[in-house]
Parts: sequence; C-alpha cells; structure tokens
Amino acid sequence: MVVGDKHVTFIHYKDSELWYRTDGGFEFPVPISDTGNATFLAKDRAILFMRYIRKQVALLEEAKAA
Repeated sequence: MVVGDKHVTFIHYKDSELWYRTDGGFEFPVPISDTGNATFLAKDRAILFMRYIRKQVALLEEAKAA
C-alpha cells in the first residue's frame, strides 16, 4: 500500500477522524487527537501514513478473528 510512489487521498471527516483512501482503495482513519499542529493535505505520500494504515489493518484482522 505504501511502496513506491503510492499516495493517499482525503475522502471525508467524521466523528473526529480524517478518513483517507490509498491508491489501492484501502480506507483508514486519522484521529484528530493525533494531528497536533501538523498539516494534513488532501493528497499526500502514503508512506507518511503508515502508522495509521497499520492500526487499521490490525483492527480489521482482530475483528475478523473474533
């Protein structure tokens, strides 16, 4: 999802989370509480969002196992 020149695109804001979609179609949230004074662009390099992508992957895997 992040290898090479992959990007994420902002899709919407809901319940204090910025939602992004990878070039491959994977959607994940970025909690506003984690943003501090950072700038979040409408389109950015996916590698910069790896932390949030991993969290969402783990959450989905945990839900699948339950």
